[in-house]
Amino acid sequence: MSTPESTGNDAFAKAAKEINDLTKKPNNTELLQLYSLFKQGIFGDNTTAQPGMFDLSGKAKWNAWNEKKGKSKADAQAEYIALVEELKAKYA
Repeated sequence: MSTPESTGNDAFAKAAKEINDLTKKPNNTELLQLYSLFKQGIFGDNTTAQPGMFDLSGKAKWNAWNEKKGKSKADAQAEYIALVEELKAKYA
């Protein structure tokens, strides 16, 4: 299984750990953005089956990740790192 550490990007791995240290929870839009950039940064394009219509949370996550299709892993990791820095300033 892939992990942030296995990407070889130390800044990405550090950001993935630091996001858990926030004192307040980001809003749902920010959480979906974090999720989608993280998944794209680790796995690349979404190739999983789309969740059923009654799995609203799963469907939102799937759609958010699928919107990143075509973005390179490196670009997604860079955007993830920048978003974590922004959220640290906002919620730390």
